[in-house]
Amino acid sequence: MIIRAFKNSVGLRMFVIGFLTLAMLIPAWLIENLIQERQQRRDEAVQEVSEKWGGVQTVSGPVLSVPYKTLARTETTDDKGVKHTEIHEIITYTHLLPENLNIKADIVPEVRYRGIYEVILYHSAITVEGVFSFAPFKELNIPAKDILWNDAFLAVGIADVKGIKDIVKVRWNGTELLANPGIPSSDVLDVGITVKPALSQADVDANTQYSVALDLNLNGSSELYFVPVGRETKTTVRSKWGNPSFVGQFLPENRTVEASTFSADWKILHLNRNFPQAWRGAQYKIQQSAFGVKLLMAIDEYQKITRTAKYAIMFITLTFLSFFMAEVLTKRVIHPIQYVLIGLALSIFYTLLLSLSEQINFNRAYVLSSAAIIVLIAAYTRNVLGGNLATAVITGILVTLYGFLYIVLQLQDYALLLGSVGLFVILAVVMYITRKIDWFSLGGSGEDAVP
Repeated sequence: MIIRAFKNSVGLRMFVIGFLTLAMLIPAWLIENLIQERQQRRDEAVQEVSEKWGGVQTVSGPVLSVPYKTLARTETTDDKGVKHTEIHEIITYTHLLPENLNIKADIVPEVRYRGIYEVILYHSAITVEGVFSFAPFKELNIPAKDILWNDAFLAVGIADVKGIKDIVKVRWNGTELLANPGIPSSDVLDVGITVKPALSQADVDANTQYSVALDLNLNGSSELYFVPVGRETKTTVRSKWGNPSFVGQFLPENRTVEASTFSADWKILHLNRNFPQAWRGAQYKIQQSAFGVKLLMAIDEYQKITRTAKYAIMFITLTFLSFFMAEVLTKRVIHPIQYVLIGLALSIFYTLLLSLSEQINFNRAYVLSSAAIIVLIAAYTRNVLGGNLATAVITGILVTLYGFLYIVLQLQDYALLLGSVGLFVILAVVMYITRKIDWFSLGGSGEDAVP
């Protein structure tokens, strides 16, 4: 009775097919989780290699820090509730930034492998040149007797000091100084190198300007940033890499991106950032104004596979609709188990695409995976519906769907527009094909049909 009712009732068959469509979203959801797991494993492999080579690098500075003595008040309360005030001497730092800062960086990229995963590393040759003026320092009005000139230091922040490959020599007004690791004060910079230049109160009184220059040979991974600490900061970055992304707070004024090289130039004023040329203590965190470049892989297969998996509901719905229309037109009933097998075949496409794209080019993986699923479903259709015409129609629909999805994946900016137009065309075709079907008469005598 149940089987006969299922065969004779179009409404019941549509309900079962709708339920199976929703049920097929479960394996699609599991596949999305699998994609995320593989992507996480890739990220872990990248992080493991980067930790040993040098991570994402941010070069901040140079920053000149000058300590001075000041008085601080501390209030305490004893056991009897009486408040006591103590005045004691503490050391506070002032921080001075350069007037002009010129940075030039040449990035030499290198692709290494951790298992099947690619990791983008780079070696960079960075030249930093700047000029310091004590005019902003004088505006802080610090008493000369409290300034500790002998303890002043010049610091350059480097995000991952493991990436430093050569001894760093800082040229302070023509005098060569060897840099040391560590920064005495974390007011502005946390990690980096320092030198102790020779300074005196006479420098402030005479408005002396000092030049500073240094060369960095720095290893890093994927991204390189700079902080615009100059009153005027000019930065030039060049590399033999054809797929850069310019990131951070500022875009380059000029850039040239070719097939295998790029160059970019920035010019940033102190008015473009949210910190002054000189200040006291830890009032500002300059890293928030960083800018730079990210070396991208030509294809991120996991991102494309994730986008592909989001179309699973469309594939399952339209494929099941195609088979249902074949039922109506050929008057042959497809069993729910057969719908489940077809849905599983559609789901396996994503696991095939994921596993193949980790080994070969994404486009080739897509062609192989889609071809395998189309051949499988076409062969199954021929045996289920038993006709060349129905098999050709189903095969044509699948080829169209997978071709349509491939085009959508290539056109990121127009994906929504193309997808909307495509769904509209598909609905219009279905409505046109079924315009003369008497749905009331299907599965019955049609005596109760509305004329």
